[in-house]
Amino acid sequence: MSTTFDDSEPADEQPVPDGRLTAPLDPPATGDITVAFLIAAGTELVDLAGPWGVFEYVHLADGRNPFTLYTVAATTGPVRISGGMVLVPGHDLDSAPPPDVVVVPATDNEHLAPEALEWLRRVHQDTAVTMSVCNGSFLLAQAGLLDGRTATAHHGGYAALRATFPDVTVVRGRRYVEDGRIATAGGLTSGIDLALRVVERYFGRDVARQTATELEYQGTGWMHPSSNSQFATRPVSSPGRPLCPVCEMPVSTETSFAAEYDGVTRYFCGSWCERQFAGAPERFVGAG
Repeated sequence: MSTTFDDSEPADEQPVPDGRLTAPLDPPATGDITVAFLIAAGTELVDLAGPWGVFEYVHLADGRNPFTLYTVAATTGPVRISGGMVLVPGHDLDSAPPPDVVVVPATDNEHLAPEALEWLRRVHQDTAVTMSVCNGSFLLAQAGLLDGRTATAHHGGYAALRATFPDVTVVRGRRYVEDGRIATAGGLTSGIDLALRVVERYFGRDVARQTATELEYQGTGWMHPSSNSQFATRPVSSPGRPLCPVCEMPVSTETSFAAEYDGVTRYFCGSWCERQFAGAPERFVGAG
């Protein structure tokens, strides 16, 4: 079943370098659209719950919800995610059904099992969409799925994503960026917009609108991804208002995290950012 979009309000998509643009998606000929949410220690709850709620509340004209959702992790043991919430994954990597859509929230990269990245690489070969939310794009990049592609992240992750993965073209100030079968959302609630965009690609704008209404969600970023433009310009550090060169957040010169590079003292918001900078300072200084 092909979908015709409402041409009166087209999504202002971000063209990718070689001109690939996203297209309508055809639902499976039989069965539901299976959506897998990859979780691990430290997974950000908003990144997970936002898209989950969108797919949960889609209803077609016959009242049917066409999406089947599940969580997957390295094992089915309890996982402590952000804020201390504990989740029990529905599947481990070996038992997970083949997904049509994969959602990758931001998580604690240091605790992600290497086999989870291999699972991502494997299932992506057959997905309609592999999407990340917030700094979940770092996991897609670790898996090699963003090489040569255009992507975005939380506004505090732009410089780090570009510096850590120089083969990725990082776009600032977008609610989401689509590049073929890969889609990356900005921070946190941007995942709601990208999920609504996926719904639109499958079933059209009216169904996506109906879903947003059911959720009482009033954001329009799913139709206008450039609405994140307040983060489009790289903030500039100054002596009176120093910024961490990794996450670009304001820091105090009184912090204990400081380092000299190229004759300039740079201040960091924490030890993680300091370690990232120390590993490749020239990349962060030049990151846009």
